[in-house]
Amino acid sequence: MATTTTTASSLIESTAVQIGRIRVLKEGTHQLPKVGPVVYWMFRDQRLRDNWALIHAVDQANRLNVPVAVAFNLFDQFLGAKARQLGFMLRGLQQLHREIEETLKIPLFLFQGEAVDTIPNFVKECGASLLVTDFSPLREVRGWKEEIMKQVPDSVSIHEVDAHNIVPMWVASNKLEYGARTIRRKINNLLPDYLIEFPTLKPQVKKWDGTNRCIDWEILIENVTRKGAEVPEIEWCEPGEVAATETLMGNKNGFLTTRLKNYSTDRNNPLKPNGLSGLSPYLHFGHISAQRCALEARKVRKVNPQAVDAFLEELIVRRELSDNFCYYQPHYGSVQGAWDWARGTLMAHALDKREHIYTKGQLEKAQTADPLWNASQLEMVHHGKMHGFMRMYWAKKILEWTSSPQEALEIAIYLNDKYNIDGRDPNGYVGCMWSICGVHDQGWKERPVFGKIRYMNYAGCKRKFDVDGYIAYVKRLVGDIKKRKGETLLDSKSKKVMNI
Repeated sequence: MATTTTTASSLIESTAVQIGRIRVLKEGTHQLPKVGPVVYWMFRDQRLRDNWALIHAVDQANRLNVPVAVAFNLFDQFLGAKARQLGFMLRGLQQLHREIEETLKIPLFLFQGEAVDTIPNFVKECGASLLVTDFSPLREVRGWKEEIMKQVPDSVSIHEVDAHNIVPMWVASNKLEYGARTIRRKINNLLPDYLIEFPTLKPQVKKWDGTNRCIDWEILIENVTRKGAEVPEIEWCEPGEVAATETLMGNKNGFLTTRLKNYSTDRNNPLKPNGLSGLSPYLHFGHISAQRCALEARKVRKVNPQAVDAFLEELIVRRELSDNFCYYQPHYGSVQGAWDWARGTLMAHALDKREHIYTKGQLEKAQTADPLWNASQLEMVHHGKMHGFMRMYWAKKILEWTSSPQEALEIAIYLNDKYNIDGRDPNGYVGCMWSICGVHDQGWKERPVFGKIRYMNYAGCKRKFDVDGYIAYVKRLVGDIKKRKGETLLDSKSKKVMNI
């Protein structure tokens, strides 16, 4: 796969978006007055508000006096996504579809299949002159873009907009950063330019002239969730922009309004899940902008400076460091992607005797001798999200209990992507790489199996929080979920019997 480089000439100016946030992947040959519509291929940033890619698409369409349309391609269980992730995504898109067509009169086209076929075909079908897309560092998405660049007509320009990061990834750094300490200053120096209020999304000057394909969302969601029923949907997190905003700053249980003050002290305690922001599913699916979260957090910094600073470190520096790693390190899910010192120490201890060796199936079913690890696995499988502190312990024990670091990494990524609502994300890949391969970390005291990779154990967890309390909490949580599912299944069967 070719790597798109960014030069000064590939960054374009816009009346609505800062220079640097947009880059030209392909310069089309379209000449006035034969200018076609603008198509925004939405992928990572699935929202109407605070969306730099949509702002740019509408701005370009208005400057050219052409209409704009949004295109979304639904993949078949992308990177192992099941009903849990796809149902959440589709329900959010259903809300977006209704709002974007009602408020902005912009049509949303939904395609199923391979984006390398559907997106170029749509561009050709509507005679588009510009394709706008949002940014993702994942190699699969970048590969699709490289292929789409070949498939669209020469007349079509392609612009990529980083609508996910506050400081655009390619502006923050042009190389693989070693860790938070090497990228933090670069990002912080650029925040005055990029952490700004969004411009008003202007209505499109020229409306789309043509029929939009009807989307039967209910049937689509039913089909997708049935196909991926192995990992059922979650109930505790409602999808969509409205729910995301409510989670950030709602009056009832919003993070900034009711839970922020305890963030710096409670976020590492697995027994206090409300100490976390709860925003990761919304950030992952792009239902809310990280930039909006940061802007609103800064407004309350005078009241809770320590908590806000800790939140912004995670939201900005750590998240954008993950994008940096996945973009500049092609082996971001492999031991090959670790630093030399980490690869060396892992290989030196690869044949060390393990106290336990578990198969992927045993780990997936939480069949280990460690009740704490089993609880964290069950929390993820049934609740759809594992506490951040437990994710570190969970991944490190997989390293300890498998035959090789590469096997450990593959199993950790497989389980994370399959069960976590926010799986298949740069943060997830980097989290596994940090835990198992020491990425963005340093060497520690040498031990069997781990080598110089940072070590975590059961006794250390007991010193930090009530381990028995956490195990009991997960047991109750899983029991309640199973009970509700049993009642739902019984109710569904009763309705069938009564022909309701």
